[in-house]
Amino acid sequence: MANLDVESGEKASSAPNPEAPSPELARWKWTLTLIGLCLGSLLYGLDTTIAADVQAPIYEQFGEIENLTWVGIGFPMASVAVILLLGRLFDLFDVKIINIVSVALFEGGSALCGGAPNMSALIVGRVIAGIGGAGMYLAALTYVSVFAEPSKVSLYNALMGFSWGVGAILGPVIGGAFAVSSASWRWAFYINLPLAGLLAPAWLFVFPSHNPAPSLDVFTKLRTLDWVGALLNAATYTLFIVALTFSGARFAWSSSTVIVIWAVWAACLLAFVLQQTFSIFTSPERRIFPVHLLRHKDFILLYIATSCSAVANGVAIYYMPLFFAFTHGDGPLQAAVRLLPYIIVFITFVLIAGGTLPVIGRWSIYFVVGSVFTIAGSAAMFTIRADTSPAKVYAYEALIAIGSGMTFQIAYAVMAAKVTRKDQANAIGFINVAQLGTTALALAIASCLFQNLGFNFLKDALTDYDLDDSFLRAALGGAASAQLQSAPPEVVRITVETVAYTIARVFGTCIAASALLAVSSVFMTWEKLDLTGQEQEKAI
Repeated sequence: MANLDVESGEKASSAPNPEAPSPELARWKWTLTLIGLCLGSLLYGLDTTIAADVQAPIYEQFGEIENLTWVGIGFPMASVAVILLLGRLFDLFDVKIINIVSVALFEGGSALCGGAPNMSALIVGRVIAGIGGAGMYLAALTYVSVFAEPSKVSLYNALMGFSWGVGAILGPVIGGAFAVSSASWRWAFYINLPLAGLLAPAWLFVFPSHNPAPSLDVFTKLRTLDWVGALLNAATYTLFIVALTFSGARFAWSSSTVIVIWAVWAACLLAFVLQQTFSIFTSPERRIFPVHLLRHKDFILLYIATSCSAVANGVAIYYMPLFFAFTHGDGPLQAAVRLLPYIIVFITFVLIAGGTLPVIGRWSIYFVVGSVFTIAGSAAMFTIRADTSPAKVYAYEALIAIGSGMTFQIAYAVMAAKVTRKDQANAIGFINVAQLGTTALALAIASCLFQNLGFNFLKDALTDYDLDDSFLRAALGGAASAQLQSAPPEVVRITVETVAYTIARVFGTCIAASALLAVSSVFMTWEKLDLTGQEQEKAI
């Protein structure tokens, strides 16, 4: 199989790069490295969602309801803000060193969260941990692209997605367990420290090194980075999430504060597009976003499809525990446990897709079939109400899990097979932005919808009870909120029904994403890729 040199638009030989690492890496060393990468990805997934079920005790200790949402959003927001910069760092510096630095940031942020004296320190800790976690996950994908045999790339990528998914589901479970235990919510963050301690010997002494640019010194590498692009990219993502979080919930949509934030975001977005398009203060080879990949139709469609899968997965993970917390009175732990059917199905199909892709080769069929399941599941979730049976909800979310599991991770392997080795890091960063970046954006959009729609729906439904706005905002925080527990039974009933209806409306984002996934899959090239490495061996 010949790879595509996107810069030139021509086919390039798939023979290995002479600077590639030795294929004689000891099997035991590679096996331990894979185990360490999977566990690191699990920790990243764990922290992505662990705040979902610890926000209530955090609010009880610190208050500041207006800042509580940042405990959950701060982590993925920080991750997406630095994904492209991290991708460039992995393209220049030793992957082992960047991974160790990322682990240090992740653990330092976790320690700050666990020992936070106030809400501000907690949010800062979540941001630091988010940066480090993104580096850990990207390191895992980089190691796979550099060291794995071609025939096993898709399977190993599936394993990383599997590990992240397990962590993402265990996050609410573990967070909920600590939230109701004597250990307190702080151990939801402290738990990362002993787990990382177990992995430290592997990270330090087992993981292999790979320096993609050994001829350049550190200062030269730093000078080659597109710092202007990195800053504009981070500002664009951060301001978008800040604007969504503030709009309606903290400030009125028509307020000058909200208008200014949206205006600054639009200016940063425009500046970033222009700066990347015309390589201002950088060069085409050094710009932070791999613009040249946009010349290929299938790469754009893979980006869109992976983004749509991330939307469906992210919304399901965050809002199903909330649904059961309101409608069945589940505590944090029990509500999170109800996600296990989803994660079992999701993980199963992530692995099935990764394992069968090299055999089938026709990658576009996974997106076609996956879109059918996500559309069916999302449309069904749009119909749920407070009295919908758990069995039906499990069946609906299983449909989403099948579809998102089939489409969540395979773009990494497809991109790796369709680009030259010099574009491997660009391809990983490109899909990373789609997967992790869209997850952060989807959660911000879903939170905005939930807060604004929920507030308006509750205000209309409870208009006869003359309740102030602070009660309504707090009631949206969970059925266990102090305000709701002390309310009259009829108010509780109306609130539960209204919030369940609101959560169903939030799944409208999944319907839109699934429809876009279906449209994208139709236009993908119907081809059979060689993902077994056999043709590469012939070329050698």
